[in-house]
Amino acid sequence: MAAHARPLDAPDNASLVDTAPRQWVAGLLGRADIRIGGERPWDMRLHDAAALDRALAEGNLGLGEAYMAGAWDCDRLDMLFDRLLRAHLDREVHPARLAWRALQARLFNRQTRRRAWQVGRAHYDLGNAFYAAMLDPRMTYSCGWWQDGASDLAHAQEAKLDLACRKLGLRPGMRLLDIGCGWGSLMGYAAEHYGVRCIGVTVSREQVGYAQARYAGLPLEFRLQDYRELDADALGGPVDRIASIGMFEHVGRRNHRAFMQVARRCLADDGLFLLHSIGKNRRASTLDPWTERHIFPNGDLPSLGQVGDALDGLFVCEDLHDFGADYDPTLMAWHANFEAAWPRFAGELGETFRRKWRYYLLSCAGAFRARELQLWQWVLSKEGVRGGWRRPQ
Repeated sequence: MAAHARPLDAPDNASLVDTAPRQWVAGLLGRADIRIGGERPWDMRLHDAAALDRALAEGNLGLGEAYMAGAWDCDRLDMLFDRLLRAHLDREVHPARLAWRALQARLFNRQTRRRAWQVGRAHYDLGNAFYAAMLDPRMTYSCGWWQDGASDLAHAQEAKLDLACRKLGLRPGMRLLDIGCGWGSLMGYAAEHYGVRCIGVTVSREQVGYAQARYAGLPLEFRLQDYRELDADALGGPVDRIASIGMFEHVGRRNHRAFMQVARRCLADDGLFLLHSIGKNRRASTLDPWTERHIFPNGDLPSLGQVGDALDGLFVCEDLHDFGADYDPTLMAWHANFEAAWPRFAGELGETFRRKWRYYLLSCAGAFRARELQLWQWVLSKEGVRGGWRRPQ
């Protein structure tokens, strides 16, 4: 990726790191082998020393907003964040405002029914043309499955969709509920290849409109609906299977249990539920503040223990599968598509958006590469599959 050029009259990076706090930040970065003003792809180039002040005062919120403003650059943000997170430098900076934010996440429900629609408007309704340019042909906005030897994004996403269908044991005539159906990729694939009927819910108007038009000839129903409104009666009876792919990250810790109760009341007694979600390694941590402000309003990644707490007494865990490392190539493929398509959107969205979106995709790629973030697929049953469940090969 081309670097943001430093103005000819700008001071060199050494002169910008001229105070004790900035020198401390530079020393901290040095522990991850990141140099300010270095020549390597993961090194930082400062255009404004205030970027270091903001990073010290606000953590990644300040660092990310300074990048959006053009105050610093890096040729390979993914490599920078891999090193930064591998060295756990994010745990060294403790802005007071972030402590208050963590307390708010524990005390208040930031994912109420009213607030649940915010992420649809702010993120998923950016425009179907924009996402079509970035994603695979099926518009699958979640981690691909590269471990079967997929050669490109399209194959990795179809492999993931097929893996989910095989884990669910789909058969012709079954009914599948997709909670957080996105642009309908799983539903379309399941109907085309496994002969099932599907109902999907999402909080994005753009997604519903796109999916209804694309899959008009298939037995699929798309609803603009909050998951909390679902029950068996509204679905015409319990469904045979449930999937939720890439939506649980928006549910919030104070609603995890309610989400599982909804799934249980909608699922047939002998049904299966596949839950696919990004996860975090530490229960007490909260979503990165830059990501929450600029990308996913009210997001809240679950920990392994939090999912387990939510399942307690409601579901039996038949299988837990982590393939978080596969999100790295998925995000890098999205980034390559985004950069290639950018000239089509530059006039409408502007350079600040470009830097924001680049920071989002590449910082996330670095986080998954560093194994700071995970991707879990859970297979759940109400009472346990008699004789046991076997993961398909």
